[in-house]
Amino acid sequence: MTVTLEVSDNIGTIRLDRPPMNALDVAVQDRLRELAEEAGRRDDVRAVILYGGEKVFAAGADIKEMQEMDHTAMVVRSRALQESFTAVARIPKPVVAAVTGYALGGGCELALCADFRIAGDNAKLGQPEILLGLIPGAGGTQRLARLVGPSRAKDLIFTGRQVKADEALAIGLVDRVVPAAEVYEQARAWAARLAEGPALALRAAKESVDAGLETDIDTGLTIERNWFAGLFATEDRERGMRSFVEEGPGKAEFL
Repeated sequence: MTVTLEVSDNIGTIRLDRPPMNALDVAVQDRLRELAEEAGRRDDVRAVILYGGEKVFAAGADIKEMQEMDHTAMVVRSRALQESFTAVARIPKPVVAAVTGYALGGGCELALCADFRIAGDNAKLGQPEILLGLIPGAGGTQRLARLVGPSRAKDLIFTGRQVKADEALAIGLVDRVVPAAEVYEQARAWAARLAEGPALALRAAKESVDAGLETDIDTGLTIERNWFAGLFATEDRERGMRSFVEEGPGKAEFL
Protein backbone atom coordinates (compact mmCIF):
# COMPACT_ATOMS: atom_id res chain seq x y z
CA MET A 1 0.00 0.00 0.00
CA THR A 2 1.21 3.51 -0.80
CA VAL A 3 -0.40 4.98 2.33
CA THR A 4 -1.04 3.16 5.58
CA LEU A 5 -2.62 3.86 8.97
CA GLU A 6 -0.77 2.30 11.88
CA VAL A 7 -2.31 2.61 15.34
CA SER A 8 -0.60 2.12 18.69
CA ASP A 9 -1.17 3.68 22.11
CA ASN A 10 -4.11 5.71 20.74
CA ILE A 11 -1.87 7.38 18.13
CA GLY A 12 -2.57 6.84 14.45
CA THR A 13 0.32 7.32 12.03
CA ILE A 14 -0.71 7.99 8.45
CA ARG A 15 2.43 6.94 6.61
CA LEU A 16 3.23 7.79 3.00
CA ASP A 17 5.21 4.98 1.40
CA ARG A 18 5.71 5.51 -2.32
CA PRO A 19 9.47 5.47 -2.94
CA PRO A 20 11.57 7.21 -3.82
CA MET A 21 9.91 10.60 -3.22
CA ASN A 22 6.36 9.83 -2.04
CA ALA A 23 4.89 11.48 -5.13
CA LEU A 24 1.21 12.16 -4.56
CA ASP A 25 -0.51 10.45 -7.47
CA VAL A 26 -4.26 9.88 -7.73
CA ALA A 27 -4.08 6.58 -5.85
CA VAL A 28 -2.20 8.21 -2.95
CA GLN A 29 -4.65 11.11 -2.85
CA ASP A 30 -7.66 8.81 -2.70
CA ARG A 31 -6.05 6.61 -0.07
CA LEU A 32 -5.22 9.66 2.06
CA ARG A 33 -8.87 10.59 2.09
CA GLU A 34 -9.96 7.08 3.08
CA LEU A 35 -7.47 6.85 5.93
CA ALA A 36 -8.13 10.38 7.19
CA GLU A 37 -11.83 9.55 7.44
CA GLU A 38 -11.01 6.24 9.15
CA ALA A 39 -8.73 7.95 11.67
CA GLY A 40 -11.49 10.43 12.40
CA ARG A 41 -14.00 7.64 13.10
CA ARG A 42 -11.88 5.27 15.15
CA ASP A 43 -12.21 5.50 18.93
CA ASP A 44 -8.75 4.02 19.40
CA VAL A 45 -7.19 6.96 17.53
CA ARG A 46 -6.98 10.10 19.65
CA ALA A 47 -4.16 11.90 17.83
CA VAL A 48 -2.66 11.57 14.36
CA ILE A 49 0.83 11.84 12.86
CA LEU A 50 1.44 12.53 9.15
CA TYR A 51 4.78 10.99 8.20
CA GLY A 52 6.67 10.25 5.01
CA GLY A 53 9.60 8.36 6.44
CA GLU A 54 13.14 9.20 7.47
CA LYS A 55 14.28 10.73 4.17
CA VAL A 56 11.37 12.59 2.58
CA PHE A 57 7.91 13.79 3.52
CA ALA A 58 6.47 14.19 0.01
CA ALA A 59 8.11 15.87 -2.96
CA GLY A 60 4.82 16.84 -4.60
CA ALA A 61 2.38 15.58 -7.19
CA ASP A 62 3.15 12.92 -9.76
CA ILE A 63 4.04 15.27 -12.63
CA LYS A 64 4.10 12.53 -15.27
CA GLU A 65 0.57 11.54 -14.32
CA MET A 66 -0.61 15.16 -14.34
CA GLN A 67 1.01 15.82 -17.71
CA GLU A 68 -1.40 13.35 -19.29
CA MET A 69 -4.46 15.21 -18.01
CA ASP A 70 -6.21 17.80 -20.12
CA HIS A 71 -8.47 20.60 -18.91
CA THR A 72 -11.58 18.42 -18.81
CA ALA A 73 -9.85 15.71 -16.79
CA MET A 74 -8.48 18.21 -14.27
CA VAL A 75 -11.84 19.94 -13.85
CA VAL A 76 -13.07 16.59 -12.55
CA ARG A 77 -9.92 15.60 -10.65
CA SER A 78 -9.20 18.93 -8.95
CA ARG A 79 -12.25 18.62 -6.71
CA ALA A 80 -11.26 15.13 -5.59
CA LEU A 81 -7.71 16.38 -5.00
CA GLN A 82 -8.88 19.17 -2.72
CA GLU A 83 -11.35 16.91 -0.95
CA SER A 84 -8.57 14.44 -0.12
CA PHE A 85 -6.52 17.12 1.60
CA THR A 86 -9.57 18.68 3.24
CA ALA A 87 -10.36 15.28 4.75
CA VAL A 88 -6.96 15.38 6.45
CA ALA A 89 -7.48 18.97 7.63
CA ARG A 90 -10.87 18.01 9.08
CA ILE A 91 -9.74 15.05 11.15
CA PRO A 92 -11.50 16.01 14.41
CA LYS A 93 -8.43 15.19 16.48
CA PRO A 94 -4.99 16.75 16.98
CA VAL A 95 -2.80 16.19 13.90
CA VAL A 96 0.96 16.74 13.68
CA ALA A 97 3.06 16.61 10.52
CA ALA A 98 6.50 15.03 10.98
CA VAL A 99 8.47 16.55 8.10
CA THR A 100 11.81 15.23 6.91
CA GLY A 101 13.53 16.14 3.67
CA TYR A 102 11.39 17.58 0.90
CA ALA A 103 7.85 18.80 1.47
CA LEU A 104 7.14 20.48 -1.84
CA GLY A 105 3.96 21.28 -3.75
CA GLY A 106 1.35 18.80 -2.61
CA GLY A 107 3.73 17.67 0.13
CA CYS A 108 3.82 21.17 1.58
CA GLU A 109 0.05 21.42 1.19
CA LEU A 110 -0.36 18.16 3.10
CA ALA A 111 1.78 19.50 5.95
CA LEU A 112 -0.41 22.61 5.98
CA CYS A 113 -3.40 20.38 6.79
CA ALA A 114 -1.89 19.51 10.19
CA ASP A 115 -2.44 21.44 13.40
CA PHE A 116 1.27 21.46 14.21
CA ARG A 117 4.39 20.89 12.13
CA ILE A 118 7.67 19.46 13.41
CA ALA A 119 10.45 19.63 10.82
CA GLY A 120 13.85 18.02 10.65
CA ASP A 121 16.86 20.25 10.20
CA ASN A 122 17.16 18.75 6.70
CA ALA A 123 13.65 19.83 5.65
CA LYS A 124 12.95 21.93 2.59
CA LEU A 125 9.45 23.26 1.98
CA GLY A 126 7.87 25.19 -0.84
CA GLN A 127 5.15 25.63 -3.44
CA PRO A 128 6.98 25.28 -6.79
CA GLU A 129 3.87 24.95 -8.97
CA ILE A 130 4.51 28.33 -10.63
CA LEU A 131 7.60 26.77 -12.25
CA LEU A 132 5.21 24.43 -14.09
CA GLY A 133 2.96 27.27 -15.20
CA LEU A 134 0.46 26.39 -12.48
CA ILE A 135 -0.62 27.46 -9.00
CA PRO A 136 -1.07 25.27 -5.93
CA GLY A 137 -4.28 23.27 -6.29
CA ALA A 138 -4.61 21.31 -3.05
CA GLY A 139 -5.20 24.25 -0.72
CA GLY A 140 -1.84 26.00 -0.90
CA THR A 141 -3.10 29.42 -1.87
CA GLN A 142 -5.58 29.33 1.01
CA ARG A 143 -3.98 27.46 3.91
CA LEU A 144 -0.51 28.91 3.37
CA ALA A 145 -1.81 32.50 3.37
CA ARG A 146 -3.80 31.86 6.53
CA LEU A 147 -0.75 30.39 8.24
CA VAL A 148 2.08 32.75 7.29
CA GLY A 149 0.16 35.78 6.00
CA PRO A 150 -0.57 36.85 2.43
CA SER A 151 2.75 38.58 1.69
CA ARG A 152 4.92 35.64 2.69
CA ALA A 153 2.56 33.22 0.97
CA LYS A 154 2.74 35.22 -2.25
CA ASP A 155 6.53 35.29 -2.07
CA LEU A 156 6.67 31.50 -1.88
CA ILE A 157 3.94 30.94 -4.47
CA PHE A 158 5.09 33.62 -6.94
CA THR A 159 8.75 32.51 -6.89
CA GLY A 160 8.35 28.79 -6.34
CA ARG A 161 11.45 28.91 -4.14
CA GLN A 162 12.25 26.35 -1.47
CA VAL A 163 12.83 27.37 2.14
CA LYS A 164 15.07 25.51 4.52
CA ALA A 165 13.96 24.52 7.99
CA ASP A 166 15.36 27.59 9.76
CA GLU A 167 13.54 30.03 7.46
CA ALA A 168 10.38 27.93 7.63
CA LEU A 169 10.50 28.25 11.41
CA ALA A 170 11.14 32.00 11.26
CA ILE A 171 8.11 32.68 9.05
CA GLY A 172 5.80 30.30 10.93
CA LEU A 173 5.58 27.65 8.24
CA VAL A 174 6.75 25.05 10.76
CA ASP A 175 6.46 25.15 14.54
CA ARG A 176 9.57 23.30 15.68
CA VAL A 177 12.87 22.23 14.13
CA VAL A 178 14.72 19.20 15.50
CA PRO A 179 17.51 16.93 14.26
CA ALA A 180 16.21 14.91 11.33
CA ALA A 181 16.67 11.62 13.16
CA GLU A 182 14.37 12.81 15.97
CA VAL A 183 11.42 14.06 13.90
CA TYR A 184 9.11 11.09 14.33
CA GLU A 185 10.02 10.64 17.99
CA GLN A 186 9.25 14.30 18.70
CA ALA A 187 5.99 14.11 16.76
CA ARG A 188 4.99 11.04 18.70
CA ALA A 189 5.72 12.76 22.01
CA TRP A 190 3.48 15.69 20.96
CA ALA A 191 0.72 13.33 19.89
CA ALA A 192 1.03 11.16 23.01
CA ARG A 193 0.51 14.11 25.31
CA LEU A 194 -2.70 15.11 23.53
CA ALA A 195 -3.92 11.54 23.15
CA GLU A 196 -4.29 11.52 26.94
CA GLY A 197 -6.40 14.69 26.92
CA PRO A 198 -10.18 15.21 26.82
CA ALA A 199 -11.18 14.11 23.32
CA LEU A 200 -14.36 16.18 23.04
CA ALA A 201 -12.73 19.36 24.35
CA LEU A 202 -9.84 18.94 21.91
CA ARG A 203 -12.30 18.46 19.08
CA ALA A 204 -14.21 21.56 20.19
CA ALA A 205 -11.01 23.60 20.39
CA LYS A 206 -9.90 22.53 16.91
CA GLU A 207 -13.25 23.22 15.29
CA SER A 208 -13.64 26.56 17.07
CA VAL A 209 -10.26 27.80 15.84
CA ASP A 210 -10.57 26.44 12.30
CA ALA A 211 -14.18 27.47 11.73
CA GLY A 212 -13.61 30.83 13.37
CA LEU A 213 -10.75 31.66 11.01
CA GLU A 214 -13.14 31.27 8.08
CA THR A 215 -15.69 33.79 9.30
CA ASP A 216 -16.10 37.13 11.08
CA ILE A 217 -15.28 37.46 14.76
CA ASP A 218 -18.89 37.65 15.94
CA THR A 219 -19.73 34.38 14.23
CA GLY A 220 -16.50 32.91 15.55
CA LEU A 221 -17.44 33.89 19.09
CA THR A 222 -20.82 32.23 18.63
CA ILE A 223 -19.09 29.02 17.54
CA GLU A 224 -16.85 29.21 20.59
CA ARG A 225 -19.75 29.93 22.94
CA ASN A 226 -21.80 27.02 21.68
CA TRP A 227 -18.95 24.56 22.01
CA PHE A 228 -18.00 25.94 25.45
CA ALA A 229 -21.51 25.53 26.80
CA GLY A 230 -21.94 22.14 25.16
CA LEU A 231 -18.89 20.73 26.91
CA PHE A 232 -20.68 21.18 30.23
CA ALA A 233 -22.72 18.12 29.26
CA THR A 234 -19.65 15.88 29.01
CA GLU A 235 -18.11 13.44 31.45
CA ASP A 236 -14.68 14.88 30.66
CA ARG A 237 -15.75 18.28 31.96
CA GLU A 238 -17.05 16.70 35.18
CA ARG A 239 -13.89 14.67 35.59
CA GLY A 240 -11.60 17.62 34.89
CA MET A 241 -13.31 20.02 37.28
CA ARG A 242 -13.65 17.44 40.03
CA SER A 243 -9.95 16.62 39.79
CA PHE A 244 -9.05 20.31 39.87
CA VAL A 245 -11.08 20.93 43.02
CA GLU A 246 -9.93 17.79 44.84
CA GLU A 247 -6.34 17.41 43.65
CA GLY A 248 -5.25 20.65 42.02
CA PRO A 249 -4.62 21.59 38.36
CA GLY A 250 -3.25 19.28 35.70
CA LYS A 251 -3.93 15.93 37.40
CA ALA A 252 -7.14 14.82 35.71
CA GLU A 253 -7.14 11.51 33.86
CA PHE A 254 -9.51 11.40 30.90
CA LEU A 255 -11.03 8.29 29.39
